[in-house]
Amino acid sequence: MPYLPDVYGLAVGAVWGHRLRSALSMLGIAIAVASVCVLTAMGEGVRRYIVGEFAQFGTNLLSVSPGRVTTGGVPGGIGATVRKLTLADADAVRRVPGIERVVPVEIGQVRVSTSTRGRSVFVYGVSGEALLVWKLRIASGQFLPSGTSASAAAAVLGATLKQELFGDRNALGQHVHAGGRRFVVIGTLAPRGQFVGVDLDDAVYLPVASAQDLFGHAGVTHLDVQFAPHMDPDALVAGITRVLARRHDGEVDFTVTTQAEMLESLGRVLRVVQAAVIAIAAISLIVGSLGILTIMWITVAERTGEIGLLKAIGASNSQVTAMFLLEAATLSGLGGLAGLAVAGALVMSLALLWPALPLAVLPEVGVLALTVSIATGLLAGVLPARRAARLEPVAALRAE
Repeated sequence: MPYLPDVYGLAVGAVWGHRLRSALSMLGIAIAVASVCVLTAMGEGVRRYIVGEFAQFGTNLLSVSPGRVTTGGVPGGIGATVRKLTLADADAVRRVPGIERVVPVEIGQVRVSTSTRGRSVFVYGVSGEALLVWKLRIASGQFLPSGTSASAAAAVLGATLKQELFGDRNALGQHVHAGGRRFVVIGTLAPRGQFVGVDLDDAVYLPVASAQDLFGHAGVTHLDVQFAPHMDPDALVAGITRVLARRHDGEVDFTVTTQAEMLESLGRVLRVVQAAVIAIAAISLIVGSLGILTIMWITVAERTGEIGLLKAIGASNSQVTAMFLLEAATLSGLGGLAGLAVAGALVMSLALLWPALPLAVLPEVGVLALTVSIATGLLAGVLPARRAARLEPVAALRAE
């Protein structure tokens, strides 16, 4: 259509001639595009972060937790006493064919101190297998003894806690107090970082039996189970369930979770977030399209004489329609571009202000958001454009 450049020039001129009004009509579109891009970057960043956190431990892990989780994700028997997993349960799971290592985990928080310094930190009561299962590295000394029955007064310090309590001094052989009990430091760990927001460096590691004595618990928080990579996770879940059910008087009062199920559970949460993002974007787009529709309707009324003159000198209905549709598309397109610019600035600002915040920019989301914004503008401009095209030249000029 050879007339399109001229028609588009008229459309751009109309937008430029009413800059403030045009900017206000673009606002809703810009907010929609910016919100989609920023929230999607945050959601995708969180997803990649979580997947990466789990991947660092390998894919051959299971978790056994006390209490039965229903399909809705809520522990069954609310109000009832949840039967704890025990160290004997851990030993029984260790004997299941295909299982390589089992780490019983007891978690609590106490004040850990020396004679001069101290503060409250997390305590991880674990067996010696945690060194391999959790991918920990020894900086000095040794890790905790193997097995589950040992309750030695030994402690291993995370890198951050060691630095805070002892600085650059050698911590091996020194004593720390935890919960009123004295432990000798037998090892320190190399920096490990965080796992899903939990700082593994700012912690003390005790033999699981010692942690149970410290907290007065007979059970453990959960079991981390590492299996041979060639084994079928579902078959192992069934085997562990049979073994523990026999030990628990036939009751399946525990939950065995694979990594795939953990990621799927987190994925459901992220999908809810994505749905909220879509809802926010849809509302913003509706508001933006109504703004463009209103502005275009006013524009047609204001330019009745211009429309009549154009039609009087030979402009066809399709040319008039194209002019107003292009004007609507220009408004929405510029609003979309403004939204992309705002989103880029916000993402960069967030990355600078909170470097730990996981962000992942998806270019295809920006392209899709811009395309949808232009399409929304075109749809909003259809009725005003049709109204303009139906004006009779003589009547339009007389009205002017």
